[in-house]
Amino acid sequence: MNQYLNELDFSREISKMELLEVLKKEASNIHIKEIMDASIYLKEDAKFMPPKERDDFIKRFTQAFFLRIKDLKEDKENYHGQVSTDKLREFLNIQDQQKEESRCHEERCFHKIAKIIATYAAFVKEESIHPVGTKFPGGFVLRYENGVYYCPVKEKQLNTPGALCRFCVSVQDEVV
Repeated sequence: MNQYLNELDFSREISKMELLEVLKKEASNIHIKEIMDASIYLKEDAKFMPPKERDDFIKRFTQAFFLRIKDLKEDKENYHGQVSTDKLREFLNIQDQQKEESRCHEERCFHKIAKIIATYAAFVKEESIHPVGTKFPGGFVLRYENGVYYCPVKEKQLNTPGALCRFCVSVQDEVV
């Protein structure tokens, strides 16, 4: 069995359970210092946001990093089915490209962790990549109702080259 994401064999089917085990291995190699460094990057990246939104953004994403990693490490669910190897390969390539383009260590830590937890959310759990409650410009919020994730910016981001929205299970929030 593969041990790391960069060792996955995309020429064959990959089960959700196999991907989960690979992600658990990756998550076990994340050090608390990397999470702290990713948080530093978030603070720097959000420095031009209004203070209230900035503080909520940093808190929510730092907390999401901790919780998703913890959930991943402790996940004992039995996931059925296969992942789309084409979509997974494309998804991981985008994540790797973003990490390669990082300008500093803190940003690389952010992308390393984001790659693991976003892959877990999108391909294993089939949940929204952004945490429920994520606020977007204009005061719009990603929400979950009756088994559906509603994103206020999905349609606007679908054609953005580095955006992962096209892999996300959320749907455009028509209320917005």
